[in-house]
Parts: sequence; structure tokens; C-alpha cells
Amino acid sequence: MSLSESELRKITLEAIEELGENATPQLVKEVVEKAVRKLEGEEQRPEKTSSDSGRVILTSFGMNHPGIVAGITKALYEAGCDILDISQKILSDFYTMMMVVNISSSKQGLRELQETMNKVADDLKVKIYIQHEDVFRYMHRV
Repeated sequence: MSLSESELRKITLEAIEELGENATPQLVKEVVEKAVRKLEGEEQRPEKTSSDSGRVILTSFGMNHPGIVAGITKALYEAGCDILDISQKILSDFYTMMMVVNISSSKQGLRELQETMNKVADDLKVKIYIQHEDVFRYMHRV
């Protein structure tokens, strides 16, 4: 996260006002650093709203061989995920698959699930990508 100079100035003035007569350069610095860390944390972990779906889009592709769908769906099952929709296509020796997966009741968060799928992808020698559904929605808003 990159704050503008005016945003930093505003945070600093608020810190000075909050501290009042007790404001020292060191205390102001500590309050400002805490406020910036808080803002950075909010950016990394957006507040959940009613429009958050808890759904991700899983895309996988690679050379076709037996066990790909089984390996991916088994890992999703073990993580407590629910497959809402699935589409796959075999083109000669290549396969592609796309899933809509509900992760809201999963034992794993999105980051952990991505790490699990990276291991599955390595084992199956395919590529697997996971992105939150909201990313797609916001990318395609007009």
C-alpha cells in the first residue's frame, strides 16, 4: 500500500490532535506507524460484506492422463469445499477444466487452499489456478 503525502499528513495531524499536550515526536511517529499498519492490514484483508460470495474459480489445464479430476476433487473434498459447477474439455492430448467452488465452509482459507492445489498440481504435473470469484466480478464491471 502506498499512501500519498496528503494522506500521511492527515494521519499525522490526527495523531497530534489525539495525543494533545502529550504529543512528542516519538509518540506521534508510533501512532502514525500503527495507523498505517492498520490501513495496510485492512487492504490485505477486506472486510467481508454481504456481496462476498465465498466462491472461487479454479482453472486447471495440462496434458491429459487418468486421475486428474479425481486428484483435484479429492483435495477439494478433504478441504471441505463444495463444487458448485464444473466444465471440462479434452482436446486431443490436452485437457482444460474450470470449476466454481464454494470455500465458505472449508477448513482452509484461500491461501492455504492455493498451497494445497499447488502440491496437487505438482503431483499431477498440471497447472491449477485459483482466484476469488469477486475478482472476476470486479474486473468485468462497467
